[in-house]
Amino acid sequence: MIVGCALPCAADSIAVDYSAGITLNTGGSNFAPYYIASNRRGTVTQRHSVLLDAALWHPMDTTQRLSWGAGLEAWGGYTSSVDYQRYDTESATMIANPQHPARVWLQQIWVEGKWRSLFITVGQKDINPGLVNRNLSSGDLVMSGNARAPFGARAGFINFQNVPFTRGWLQIKGEYGFYRLADTHWLENHYNYYNSFITTHYWFNYKNIHLRTNPTKPLVLTIGAQASCQFAGTANYYDKGNITQHVKMKANFKAFWHTLFAGSGGENQGDKIYVQGNHVGSWDIALDYNMPSGATLRAYYQSLWEDGSGIGKQNGFDGLWGIEYRSGKHGLVTGVVAEFIDLMNQSGPIHFAYKDIIDDTHPAGSDIRYAATGSDDYYNNYCYNGYQSRGMSIGTPMARSPLYNTDGYMRFTDNRLRGFHLGFMGDLGSQVSYRALLSWRKSFGTPFIPRLEPLTCTSMMIEASYALRRISGLQVKAQLAHDHGKLYGGNNTGALISITYNGNFTFKR
Repeated sequence: MIVGCALPCAADSIAVDYSAGITLNTGGSNFAPYYIASNRRGTVTQRHSVLLDAALWHPMDTTQRLSWGAGLEAWGGYTSSVDYQRYDTESATMIANPQHPARVWLQQIWVEGKWRSLFITVGQKDINPGLVNRNLSSGDLVMSGNARAPFGARAGFINFQNVPFTRGWLQIKGEYGFYRLADTHWLENHYNYYNSFITTHYWFNYKNIHLRTNPTKPLVLTIGAQASCQFAGTANYYDKGNITQHVKMKANFKAFWHTLFAGSGGENQGDKIYVQGNHVGSWDIALDYNMPSGATLRAYYQSLWEDGSGIGKQNGFDGLWGIEYRSGKHGLVTGVVAEFIDLMNQSGPIHFAYKDIIDDTHPAGSDIRYAATGSDDYYNNYCYNGYQSRGMSIGTPMARSPLYNTDGYMRFTDNRLRGFHLGFMGDLGSQVSYRALLSWRKSFGTPFIPRLEPLTCTSMMIEASYALRRISGLQVKAQLAHDHGKLYGGNNTGALISITYNGNFTFKR
């Protein structure tokens, strides 16, 4: 994993950072325990792994008017396999379909440039909206860092920038980008080819915009929004192993335009009547109190939405509610996060609009004009596989990812849930630090396919990191994690150990 930062360099030199490491994990179930697998950018998911990683990057100098950066990160090694179900047409039965992650893959590769306050990035690089603490939070609802980053291009502001004529009292940050998730082969290899559907070769759009008041004042307010969209691609629908419908959705100018301003169109009947693509977003708000001691207390809320009903906040209490404390200095406790997540309302169970019944019986011009829009079905869509990349939720991992569906069903099965999460970290000395995570949640299935009995899961993890004093840049990290409950198939205990070395060097021009 890329960590650290480049050393300052003179104008006639280029600083380059690098890292190399080995990660080993083992567990008692098909997959790694929840807190070993989650919010790790999709790198460690299986029961057993022996993985090597290496990275090389030159970061942009944000203090310069004109700057550039580039980077490369690769992973590879052994991981255990998991049996998924696949329909065999010859025997007309489900057969075992063992699958494992690629033995070697590019985790990140990018080049980027900066001019004044603007940046552009081309390639595959992690996206971090920055509202929640990625070390301690359960995860952002829209872009959590739980899945591998998409490949594409994005542009926006470098960090927060002062809004003209506000004398520093108002700042703005935002970005806009188009991507390909490149998970077509993963979906084709894990799908059961019996029922439901599989959508491949689609595009992905992500954007955010946030406003912040003067960060040097005791109270700092941040408000804004995130939005993403899966669009275009090809959908094949199956019924008992037979293709019943083949739909190719266009990636034309109109489709790209509807990622910015959602509108009807496309080749699917639903796209024509409602909104083209699968839109997911959130309203974000945070309030920081900067204490005289240097510590910070933050309260934040993310309201998840799927379509117009969610945007209009017709989904009740739904969202991520959190409190974070940062000490601002070394100590036994340097950070604490407590969160409550509620995805139970989903704008209600009923979706009815008069356009639904414009047919020969109720032609256009009918007196029926009433509508009750709801049943959002978070992270799912009628013609796109769940809001995921290679099986891992792009949004909160608290909603059980499609990776765990060993029946080959490539959608979310447990997005209607309620739970809490607690994380804290600190220092046990100058060389040893720790992190601890705990969560509980109860899932009721989805609004369309509820579970007969709710499933629960209690997850916990303790991590210790040791930085060797005699070998600067060498760090050893160990994790012990446990899941208790039926949501992930039963109890699961696992452990992980990683050894990472970080360094840097300078090229003379």
